[in-house]
Amino acid sequence: SRPDTFRRPQEDVMARKAKKDENYLDYIPAVSTKNSWDADAEGNVTIHMVHRGFYAWIAQKVFHRPRVSHIDLDEMGSFIFPLIDGERTVGQIAQLVRERFGADAEPLYERLAKYMQILRNNGFIYYAGKDRAPQ
Repeated sequence: SRPDTFRRPQEDVMARKAKKDENYLDYIPAVSTKNSWDADAEGNVTIHMVHRGFYAWIAQKVFHRPRVSHIDLDEMGSFIFPLIDGERTVGQIAQLVRERFGADAEPLYERLAKYMQILRNNGFIYYAGKDRAPQ
């Protein structure tokens, strides 16, 4: 028999199982308040990303970089972004995208997962109940 020091606590095993059982389609994305966004009359969304921090300040002063970048989303991104309201799940958003774009959205889940990953990595969204809300 092995000594107790080599056994994993039951909580670690349960936490790993819970993480494995998570379904990406059940995540609830919410728009971060760190950046603002707007939509024009045609529904095209533009995200206004403010560059913060020491290195951004240096780039602004030395290289004359803008303080705010304006990111224009494509047609599908402009449809999806307003649907990210902190209440709908990724699965519900996927259904709305399928209804709107049909076969043009395929491969739907892969595209949507990659899109959400890019938005999250750039700090435009977070997952309610999973991530800490940005300050």
